[in-house]
Amino acid sequence: MADSFSFVVHPERLAICRLPADAAIPEWARGGFVTISRTAAELSIVCAQSHVPAGVQQERDKVAFGIAGVVPMTTIGVLASLCGALAKAQVPVFVVSTYDTDYLLVGAAKFAAARTALAGLGHRIVGEQPA
Repeated sequence: MADSFSFVVHPERLAICRLPADAAIPEWARGGFVTISRTAAELSIVCAQSHVPAGVQQERDKVAFGIAGVVPMTTIGVLASLCGALAKAQVPVFVVSTYDTDYLLVGAAKFAAARTALAGLGHRIVGEQPA
């Protein structure tokens, strides 16, 4: 992958939540970053962890690196390259894709390693780890 991207760090810590497949979308699924996916097996929600109540199955303290701008759907190898660099740096990643772009969610404890890995590919990172 020859393209270089600017990544914007989302300013909130996020939680990745799992609910039963037939659950209603809860009112707490809100904030500046929300993604909801439903399959026959589960309802997954990513949103600001400050909105998620205790007792919900969740992985907390995620930080999102979002590719700024639009990544055309015809672009080949973007996620393979990015995830490969994170894997080499021992950084687990949860990927969220939208119509326009992609987000890489990493644990806050691995933020520095992720930033270094992405910068090592020639990408620019804008923003700091949220508190």
